[in-house]
Amino acid sequence: MVGGVTVTSLEVTPFPEPSRPALAAVPALRQARRLVVLGDSTAVGLGDPLPRRGGWRGVGPLAAAALGVGADGYLNPSFTGARMRCVLSKQLPAAVAHRPDVALLVAGMNDTLRPDFDAAAIAADLTEVVRRLGEAGTTVIPVRFHDHSKVFRLPPALKRALSTRVAELNAAIDEVVAREGVPCLDLDRLPGAYDLTSWSVDRLHPSELGHRMLAAGFTGLLAGAGFDVPEPVSLTCGGGVEPSTTGHVGWLVLKGIPWLWRRGREFLPYAAVIMWHSFRERTR
Repeated sequence: MVGGVTVTSLEVTPFPEPSRPALAAVPALRQARRLVVLGDSTAVGLGDPLPRRGGWRGVGPLAAAALGVGADGYLNPSFTGARMRCVLSKQLPAAVAHRPDVALLVAGMNDTLRPDFDAAAIAADLTEVVRRLGEAGTTVIPVRFHDHSKVFRLPPALKRALSTRVAELNAAIDEVVAREGVPCLDLDRLPGAYDLTSWSVDRLHPSELGHRMLAAGFTGLLAGAGFDVPEPVSLTCGGGVEPSTTGHVGWLVLKGIPWLWRRGREFLPYAAVIMWHSFRERTR
């Protein structure tokens, strides 16, 4: 009784708490502990020399550093002159045994310069490489190529011939990438791909900057695929060696010109066919 008024106890029903939307689970970033680089002289690192004749650095070590892959997790069985069939027959066994989380593949350009170029065979070899690495749980990233005739100055007929070959190569790679559902680094769309600063003196291999651009492109695709990239690749050059003029001339005389002579002799018959078809079209 309060002030003559009887107060009865009231049972208070609490308001229900508003429902909270379930938070979507954020998938944890994958850690790349093991990396393999497959392919040709670009995969080897030519164009990005290390000090004191320490060999080549290039895209592989730059990508490994960005991903946090240690020396024991890095493998590079690539070699100069390698074609897609070489990757399948000579490099893939070691790569599969390494059980990498990631495989970067730069191969196919050497095929375009050979008289037995076969786009269907390249597609079949690439498919086998992708599938066998995929069975090992590896994320494989091949490249599709830029039009190298825009970098390496050629007579018009040879330029058309090389451009045609590269287009056929890219069509084969596109077919495999679409069917197998793997990411692919498109070098034609890589910013700065046709700037001369991206190329070494031979105009055949990337410079240090070019290798950094490749590594940045690869690791960007890996980030999109859910991999952690703790140390993104810098496009500021450092740690390599700027080749001297003497070194440029020496390389061209001892390696570059002989290579061009060998490949040129093999490529010229195909270029002659292109020139003949072009002549016939103009005279019809």
